[in-house]
Amino acid sequence: MRVETGHFSIQTSGKGTYDITDEIQRKINKSGVRNGTVTVFAQHTSCSIVIMENADPTAREDLEEFFNRLVPEDADYFTHGSEGSDDMPSHIRMVLTHTSETVPIANGKMQLGTWQGIFLFEHRRAPHRRKIFVTIMGE
Repeated sequence: MRVETGHFSIQTSGKGTYDITDEIQRKINKSGVRNGTVTVFAQHTSCSIVIMENADPTAREDLEEFFNRLVPEDADYFTHGSEGSDDMPSHIRMVLTHTSETVPIANGKMQLGTWQGIFLFEHRRAPHRRKIFVTIMGE
């Protein structure tokens, strides 16, 4: 069994979803692994990795609006705010989603559904440079 690890960075412009599917597939192609799994991990506590609808951007806009309403900024019950009013809500949003996703690989391709993509889900208002780790295992 082969194990390949690597990373890449993505620059965000603030809250939103950022498609990283193609970058992950490039890593798989470079690894030579044909059958196995890929794990994608964000090394941060205020963003997430999610598998989401990739055809209609309004689905991702609805997801973002849902989280804005579910975990509002400036809630009077938050005490942690050392990095601003969006800091604690971003941590909660990350906990409610994931910092990683694992996807099967068959014949050198991720086995995502027709309308699925892998996204970095940025929970902070300000731009950030996010580091994404990728582990590819298989043969």
